[in-house]
Amino acid sequence: MKKLFILLILCGLHLQISAQQESEDTLKYQLNQVTVSATRYTENILEIPYAVSIITKSQLVNLKGYGIDEALASVPGVLAQSRSGNQDVRIVIRGFGARGAGDRSNSGTTRGIRIMLDGLPETEPDGRTSFDQIDMRLAENVEVIRSNSSAIWGNAAGGVINISSVPDFKEYYVSASGLAGSYGLKGFTLRSGTMLGLAKVYASFANTSFSGWRDHSSSNRSIVNAGVVAPLSTRSQLGVYLLATSNSFHIPGPLTQDEFDADPVQANPFYKARDERRYNRLGRIGVTLEHEIDDMHSVSAMVFVNPKYLQRSERNTFRDFTRYHLGGNVMYKNIAQLNASLKNTLVAGVDEAYQDGAILFYSLSPTNGRGNKLSTNKREGANTFGAFLQSELNIGEDVSILVGGRFDNITYYSEDFLQPKFGMQEKSYQRFTPKAGLTYRFNPTHSVYANLGGGIEVPAGNETDPAGTYGQDTVYLLNPLLEPIKSTTFEVGTKQIIYLGQRSFLNSLTYDVAAYFISVKDDIIPYRGGRFYFTAGETQRMGIELGTQMQLSYGISLQGSVTYSNNKYNSYRVDSVHYSLAKAGKYADYKDNKVAGIPDMFYSASINYAPSFLGGLSLGVTFNGMGAYFVDDANSIEVPSYNIINASLSLNREVQIGGIGLRGFFTVNNITDQRYAASGFINPDLVGGKPVFLEPGMPRNVTLSLMVSIR
Repeated sequence: MKKLFILLILCGLHLQISAQQESEDTLKYQLNQVTVSATRYTENILEIPYAVSIITKSQLVNLKGYGIDEALASVPGVLAQSRSGNQDVRIVIRGFGARGAGDRSNSGTTRGIRIMLDGLPETEPDGRTSFDQIDMRLAENVEVIRSNSSAIWGNAAGGVINISSVPDFKEYYVSASGLAGSYGLKGFTLRSGTMLGLAKVYASFANTSFSGWRDHSSSNRSIVNAGVVAPLSTRSQLGVYLLATSNSFHIPGPLTQDEFDADPVQANPFYKARDERRYNRLGRIGVTLEHEIDDMHSVSAMVFVNPKYLQRSERNTFRDFTRYHLGGNVMYKNIAQLNASLKNTLVAGVDEAYQDGAILFYSLSPTNGRGNKLSTNKREGANTFGAFLQSELNIGEDVSILVGGRFDNITYYSEDFLQPKFGMQEKSYQRFTPKAGLTYRFNPTHSVYANLGGGIEVPAGNETDPAGTYGQDTVYLLNPLLEPIKSTTFEVGTKQIIYLGQRSFLNSLTYDVAAYFISVKDDIIPYRGGRFYFTAGETQRMGIELGTQMQLSYGISLQGSVTYSNNKYNSYRVDSVHYSLAKAGKYADYKDNKVAGIPDMFYSASINYAPSFLGGLSLGVTFNGMGAYFVDDANSIEVPSYNIINASLSLNREVQIGGIGLRGFFTVNNITDQRYAASGFINPDLVGGKPVFLEPGMPRNVTLSLMVSIR
């Protein structure tokens, strides 16, 4: 694998020299106009000192779209794992999010990575993000910032993922698509849009149901998405976004190694007996306003309200959550042309987000519904306030220098109404995170960069509950053991777009390489499947990420990504009481052990054949693989490596028949029917002395989709 890294990099350097001799400026500059907006304002991807990946509409249309993990599979540095084929997704970027695997630590959420939909936050004030409202069949593109982004977004040490669902159209259209696949997979989408003067109005509906390939893993999700994007004047634009979701799914749970080997289809017997499941109903109303004061000054503002009602059957209790997530931001932008060669872009703003709601835990009824005994009745909330300032100085066409910083204040609230004597409990965290970056452009299509910045990741709301070994049944306080995860990231990288022309077998090549070193203090570790959390000492993470795309002659295209990293504990000494009450006072030292939940290597590679004589048909083969990794701090429980092969036949170009456009795809996933573990629980429970940690991946399966559009 190391040889592959070197070979590809040397190949890129050779092609750079050749490209200078045979480039065609028109297409070269077209390729260069790739922009990203998840950095707070629109910028050219080659000009910013971050590792960034863009997933385009053309790459998304051939996905079954059921989970975001499928869309992120080809992004270097991003580990996305699906649990039992439903919406429970674990996302890890450079180690952030790694603890999100367990009963409570990944209840359909991810951590440390900010997720946005149409620029509006899906991430809650405490850093958790659920994926109930995200359906990739409705996505137009995805931006992934893989760099530490705390200095501009706060609780985003792992990066930012921004998903856009606003369709691109200039006249009336309507489209419908159907999806069918193995194990009862069925999907339907209806999309429509029209222009009302200069205003763009759109609406969509998507439903997906899945019987599940494992026992006790069925799911059903419906999403309604609508919006209006309208200019108020030549310098002002208003956006209104509406979203509603109903999502229900059963949870098959993890298996022991023996259970996995005997029958991976089976559900965890405890999960099945308790009928563990989730039923979530969520909504969103968001309004954005952008106004250019003049050519140098502009302001923008955003407000949102996200009501949520969540029901869960978990760990022998029936749980009701009512949450209200609301907030907004205001940002000022100034572009100053200081002289002929100096231009400065200044942005400053504030973010505010608040969430509050009731939590009710009941006993289970004989039919595993809501029982009559109320065991928990409390209010839980969080508030985040952040103020940021960033300046980017461009020196000529070649050099840009970025400096900035952000101050965050995060406060948690908790009040137990069954124990009113404790009153309202409150715990706050404050942190300033600086950022500095440098970009140098050799030419309009090739740049190198470096950045240095601080990061913060606060504990999630459920992680602030006190540990059982510290008297959870009698102590009603926010966890006194936890502190925010504090990190420092140093990163260097290069990005290049190379065009050699149609006369060459290799028409074009795009690549980006990023290397990073991250020092982390106060890492948060889950115990007993995420039942409680503890702050560890220090961890060290370093790695290299490579992503590349090649367009060859004869309709052949290649895409690949490889990530290699080394993640270890520099200091980590823990009381063994966290694993067993009988071991209280006995300490384990995990210094130099690998961080649980992060493989050393994972990759994705694909080849597509779409010659012109096939009339838009494309044949593709994809290879995805992952190295083995430990799921416990002692490095004694290991999830094995795997390699998966998928194949597809797609109609990539819309075929017109009497004013009706047709396109579709057929895929076969896991062609070799390999048995593998798609995810693993971190520091799992032991049942009969055996760890319960493996969540099997899907066996061989097929998907068929057809889309019909009228314009």
